[in-house]
Amino acid sequence: MNINYQCPHCNGYLNVNDYILFSVRTADHKVGLISLHNELGNYAVQKHPEFEYKEGEQLDFYCPICHSELASEVHKKLAKIIMIDEENSEFEILFSRVAGEKSTYKIVGETMKIFGDDSAEYLDFLNLSMNF
Repeated sequence: MNINYQCPHCNGYLNVNDYILFSVRTADHKVGLISLHNELGNYAVQKHPEFEYKEGEQLDFYCPICHSELASEVHKKLAKIIMIDEENSEFEILFSRVAGEKSTYKIVGETMKIFGDDSAEYLDFLNLSMNF
């Protein structure tokens, strides 16, 4: 399966093997790299053991290539990247910036697919931002 994830600012490729790489900053300004599993709905995280943050803490996600912040305009607690599937279709991927919160949204046009136990948290904001 040839799915790629890209930065919405520089279009740089963010995925390596089965993970998507991000530069992250915590609320108390600690920085590090984390990798999130590229399968939507799989919330496996890889990080350096010394890079610590608290469950429920909001993290700032950045592109590791151009260093642009990956914040979504829909809600301040969501980050945004682009997914290109094997048929070259482009999707907007929104995911929670809150550590431990499982909410991911795959959006194209007026169609949205949701993933994660906490996904209901932002549905009202997403539905208001979509043009039905």
